[in-house]
Amino acid sequence: MEEPPEHRQFLGRSPRYDLIILGASGFTGKYVVREALKFLSLNAPSSPLESIALAGRNTTRLADALRWAAHPDPPPDIALLAADVGDLASLRRMCAQTRLVLNCVGPFRLHGEPVVAACVDSGCDYLDICGEPEFMERMEAKYHESAVETGSLVISACGFDSIPAELGLMFNSRQWTEPAVVNWIEAYLSLESERRIVGNFGTYQSAVLGVANVEKLQELRRSRPRRARPVIPGPASPKGSIIEHQNKIGLWAVKLPSADSVVVRRTLSILTENPDGLPGSNEDAEHIEKRKAFWSTVKPAHFGVKMGLRSLLGIFSLIIVGVFIGVLGRTAFGRWLLLQFPSVFSFGRFRKKGPTEEEVESASFKMWFVGHGYSSRDVASQSNVKPDMQIITRVTGPEIGYVTTPIILLQCALILLSNRENLPKGGSYPPGIVFGPTDLQERLEKNGISFDVISKSALHA
Repeated sequence: MEEPPEHRQFLGRSPRYDLIILGASGFTGKYVVREALKFLSLNAPSSPLESIALAGRNTTRLADALRWAAHPDPPPDIALLAADVGDLASLRRMCAQTRLVLNCVGPFRLHGEPVVAACVDSGCDYLDICGEPEFMERMEAKYHESAVETGSLVISACGFDSIPAELGLMFNSRQWTEPAVVNWIEAYLSLESERRIVGNFGTYQSAVLGVANVEKLQELRRSRPRRARPVIPGPASPKGSIIEHQNKIGLWAVKLPSADSVVVRRTLSILTENPDGLPGSNEDAEHIEKRKAFWSTVKPAHFGVKMGLRSLLGIFSLIIVGVFIGVLGRTAFGRWLLLQFPSVFSFGRFRKKGPTEEEVESASFKMWFVGHGYSSRDVASQSNVKPDMQIITRVTGPEIGYVTTPIILLQCALILLSNRENLPKGGSYPPGIVFGPTDLQERLEKNGISFDVISKSALHA
């Protein structure tokens, strides 16, 4: 039975915990706990994070995860809460005790909605590390209005999917100073390691289930009003070839079905409707001016993502993995095969037990952003004129799933805890439109994720 409004958390709440990490004993969750402990106020006196709790189905496993995360130090005295995504009452009890939930329980299309519903109902904020377009768009369609009413910020994709893409696009677009204009930006993701690169099984599982649910996503999009489209100088972005060799960065590349491009388009659509960005719940005049100034420097552009590898053979093997997922993912038996034997069908790129500590520590990423544009709007308006300028930027950092993702998630959480009045009151949004004008990029740079301008050049016919 639904709780009466006077009992809901968002009215006069004083929660016990600044944040709760749900799914803290999972593969990614325990790395999120390890990152969170760095910023607990007893370890970092200037941090706004004074109290946290861990939540999951099994408190014994939570205790094990806490000991692992705290090693070699003894585990701090942190509350362990029993919460199950199949038990809405337990989720409501959890949300009533916190300002913010960090959800690490995936796949999100299977387990995420009850958590969003509980957060929205209670009025606490919600961040997750989802990279599943269907889940994100469905949550926006179903809960945005309620979240605005209760003051709950619901923000998905606060990990490697998709903040490096969002901030990376903004960083590149801000390099295009007048009179130059950007037309399209292509991102090339390169994963590197001295050892074998092993991905997060949850990411693989989400890709398999994404194929199974592609028709539901298309149906959802058809049922919703068309989004506003940004005005981008110049022609529509070229389709290009499926496989290409990008000489400037020395990579072979193949188009990648990615949540990143979907999330970026959502942010640019919201920005088209709100050119100054989204107002905060109780902004001061200084922040209003800062927000407006930031968004005035961000130029919309067509955007795509490609996977980059050093060898053409690697590209072909990646395509074969994509074919396996695309074909077998359409039937129940095919999905069973894919999920039962991930190492076989991904040529060792994914395995159920995940990477070893050594494999995580040796891995890193580079995400190149190659921007194509024109020296002026006049040039861009001419028909059949190719871009005459190119700007290349790059985002680099450590292993994406277990190191970079926790870094990003925690920095987003710290911004929410310390700067809440300057963020939107509530609603379901992509991360870029909320965190773009904050100091998130600077925070990431202080924690091992770099943003660099590689080159600015004129192109000659």
